Amino acid sequence: MDIDAWVWWLVGAVALGIPLVMTAMPEFGMFAVGAVAAAITAGLGGGIVAQVLVFVVVSVALIAVVRPIAARNRAHSPGTVTGVEALKGRQAVVVERVDGSGGRIKLAGEIWSARALDADQVYEPGREVDVVDIDGATAVVM
Repeated sequence: MDIDAWVWWLVGAVALGIPLVMTAMPEFGMFAVGAVAAAITAGLGGGIVAQVLVFVVVSVALIAVVRPIAARNRAHSPGTVTGVEALKGRQAVVVERVDGSGGRIKLAGEIWSARALDADQVYEPGREVDVVDIDGATAVVM
């Protein structure tokens, strides 16, 4: 019983798909697509040289084109900011007078202890301030 070349290429594509799923390395998927293209070439009657050439060209082309696009998109994707980092840059309302030694603000619906970034600055109740940093459980405002 002789197995056709296109079947071997499909087996190779599946074999390359397994590490793709296990490691989440997209390069394996690109090689798997190259193997499918080689299987199509074999199914259409292409010789072994044509099959290998199609596999190499498709795999390399996908890596050369897709990897830089994926890397660029990954680099430009802003990460989700959580916790105290998400509070920096937000506006708050002064509840109790805030100066260099302390005070209280309402930030994100919660009452926070706060102090002024500039020790000489004073913020009266009702005034909007910007949170520039979180120092422990104290918001630093300006």
